[in-house]
Amino acid sequence: MNRDDLLRKISEYSFAAWELHVYLDTHPSDIAAMMRMKNYRKKAEEYKSEYEKKYGPLTVKGGSGETWLNDPWPWERRAN
Repeated sequence: MNRDDLLRKISEYSFAAWELHVYLDTHPSDIAAMMRMKNYRKKAEEYKSEYEKKYGPLTVKGGSGETWLNDPWPWERRAN
């Protein structure tokens, strides 16, 4: 899966999980919705993990620490 596909999947599953979270605020006893929300969160995390392994952290808290400090800065990269 390429970068754009992964970002799209992360967005889709994160959005669906958030919408179910909001729904559960008014329907806290809907077990089926709660299970779907947990499944969507899990899928979003799986796609985030795959993205971060291939392309680096999505957020400041993402990834494996401060490895970006060791990467070349944009102005340090040579044009190919």
